[in-house]
Amino acid sequence: MIYLKLFWSFFQIGLFSIGGGYAAMPIIQKQVVDLNKWLSMKEFVDIVTISQMTPGPIAINASTFVGMRISGVWGAIIATAGCVTPSLIIVLILAYVYYKYQDLWVISGALNGLRPAVVALIASAGLSILLMALFNGKVDSWLSIHLSQIDVVAVTLFTAGFVVLRKFKPNPIYVMLGSGIVGLICYRFI
Repeated sequence: MIYLKLFWSFFQIGLFSIGGGYAAMPIIQKQVVDLNKWLSMKEFVDIVTISQMTPGPIAINASTFVGMRISGVWGAIIATAGCVTPSLIIVLILAYVYYKYQDLWVISGALNGLRPAVVALIASAGLSILLMALFNGKVDSWLSIHLSQIDVVAVTLFTAGFVVLRKFKPNPIYVMLGSGIVGLICYRFI
């Protein structure tokens, strides 16, 4: 039964995570944290962080990690298959339709209409993760934000990472590695 539930949950994530990447995070959060209660919000943020550090799309990595946590290797395989199956079907259909009707104004209009919705999904997911990181996982809603709960180390690392990425444009892996090392030192010894 758990295998069917894993497959169906991640099938829905794969089916409705249009735009992939960060646009999938609110959908994954809804399925994994809110509906099925497989992970806490803090564990979800940790999974997203790990998914970012490993090669591959976030939804696929998250499905593999969640499946592994819930039901071992078979859970990881089934959750990942559930996440990939809708994409395979949709891409085959869209490739056929696009190839056949690529010159129609309806196709370009629909694609242009999807862009703002994807940006809203990304912003929503990013804001949730930012609040969880800066307030050390103690934020349930906008109404429960208190300045006394701010994690000063997290705010400093976020600000430094943001400035370095925007101003100097280094490889993000170096920023993640540096932040991880500084975080390890600060949280261990401070």
